Amino acid sequence: MTAKNTLKTLAGLISCLGALAATPALAQEQVLNLYSARHYQTDEALFSNFTKATGVKINIVSADDAGILQRLKSEGAASPADVILLVDAARLWFAETNDLFAPVKSSYLEQRIPAQLRGKDAGQGSEWFGYSTRARVVVYNKLKVKREDVDSYAKLADPKLKGQFCSRSGSHPYNLSLFGSYLEHAGPAATEAWLKGLVANQARDPKGGDTDQIKATASGECGVALSNTYYIARMMRSNKPDERAAMEQVGVVFPNQQSWGTHVNVAGGAMARHAKNRVAAVKFLEYLATDDAQRYFADGNNEYPAVSTVKISNPALDTLGTFKQELIPLSAVGQNTPKVQQMLDRAGYK
Repeated sequence: MTAKNTLKTLAGLISCLGALAATPALAQEQVLNLYSARHYQTDEALFSNFTKATGVKINIVSADDAGILQRLKSEGAASPADVILLVDAARLWFAETNDLFAPVKSSYLEQRIPAQLRGKDAGQGSEWFGYSTRARVVVYNKLKVKREDVDSYAKLADPKLKGQFCSRSGSHPYNLSLFGSYLEHAGPAATEAWLKGLVANQARDPKGGDTDQIKATASGECGVALSNTYYIARMMRSNKPDERAAMEQVGVVFPNQQSWGTHVNVAGGAMARHAKNRVAAVKFLEYLATDDAQRYFADGNNEYPAVSTVKISNPALDTLGTFKQELIPLSAVGQNTPKVQQMLDRAGYK
C-alpha cells in the first residue's frame, strides 16, 4: 500500500469514527426529557401529537410540584430535565427564584402569551410561560346564602357569614396565590384583616380539596367556599349523577367583577436551567402555545386557554360564561407568598 493510499485509508477511518461519535449526540437531540406535575390523561395525546409533528420523543418524569422542585435542586447541573411543567404561580415563582429555569427568548411566545402570564424577563427572555388558566371563584349554597353577599372576595370575611365559610388549607398553593393576589391589590393591613375575618367565619377547620368544598357546600355543611373553575367544570361534565346533582345545589360567582376582577392562577412551563436539548425544549414550549395544544387544555381538562383568540368547545366553560379577570403579573403574586404565609400564621389560618 502506498503512502498516499495509507493516508486515504486513515482519513476514511477517522471520518467513520467521527460519524459514529456524532450519532449518539444526534439521537439525543431527538429526545426531550420532561418533568411534569400535570396528571391529566388528555396530556398524553398532547405530547403524542408533538412527537408526530416533530419526530422528537418525550421521556416523562411525573411527580407533584414539590417533588419535581426538590428533584431539580438535588440533581443540580447533572439533571437530565429539559422542560418543566408546573401547575401554580407560587410554585413557578419558587422555581424561578431558586434559579431552576433558563430564560427563553421567543417572539412567538411573546406574541401568544400575555405579559401577565409570563415570568420575569431581564432581557434574555422570560423564565416561564403560562399556558392555561383557572379562575379562583366562589361557590355558595343557594338555600343558605344570597349571591349578592358573596360577589367579592372581601365579603367572604363579613360577619354575616360567620360559621359558613369553608376552604382547603390556607397554605395550599391555590390559596396562597389568591391571597398573594389580594395583597397586591389591597395592601398588607387590609389583607391581614381579611384573612382574620375568613378564619372567624369558618364552618370547620380547613380540609380536603376543592371538590370536597363544592360537595360540602351542596350538602349544606358549608354556606360558601372557594374553588378553581376546572373542578367545577369537571363536576358539571361528570358522568356521576351525584356530582351533577351537587352542582344543581350551588351557585357560582366570579368575584370582584366591579373592581379589579377575578383572580386567575396558571399552569405553566419553562426550560430547565441545565437543559441539554435546548432546541427541542424551545420547540416544545412554542408548541404548547399553538391553537391545537391550547384547545387540549380547554376541551380536555376544563382549563381556560392562555391564548385569548383560541376558539374552544367546552359546554361547562360556556355555561360559566365570560368574566373580567385581574391583570396583575402572576410573578408579583408569587413574590408575595412569604409575606402571606406569615399573615396566615398570625391569623391562625390552618
